[in-house]
Amino acid sequence: MKTEHTLSIIKPDAVAKNVIGAIINRLETSGLMIVNAKILQLTSIQASEFYAAHQNKFFFNELINFMISGPIFIQILKGYQAIKKNREIMGATDPTVALSGTIRSDYGYNCTKNAIHGSDSKKSAIREISYFF
Repeated sequence: MKTEHTLSIIKPDAVAKNVIGAIINRLETSGLMIVNAKILQLTSIQASEFYAAHQNKFFFNELINFMISGPIFIQILKGYQAIKKNREIMGATDPTVALSGTIRSDYGYNCTKNAIHGSDSKKSAIREISYFF
């Protein structure tokens, strides 16, 4: 059984919609366990550092401005194939093409305001978890 850790961020749009509990419920009922969590208000520097891999992409400034627009709920999730499972529960980055019943389909608005972030690989999970915890 391959237990692993991943990072999950409930983004400012979902926090503002007051759906943190609904999102956590989906994660927990799927078998993922929250092992650490906190609420933060990111600074521009923190958001820019965290999303540095996207700094040359057209959406970078919009993403940074969005991520500093309100509080976020950050959590470390643990479980069997946690990275893969979390990404399946989240759905596609674009909520308009995400499978029905996924978090992004139900709570997302567009590719930036899509309710949730999740690590996309073991390497990313290690980097992202160590960035915040």
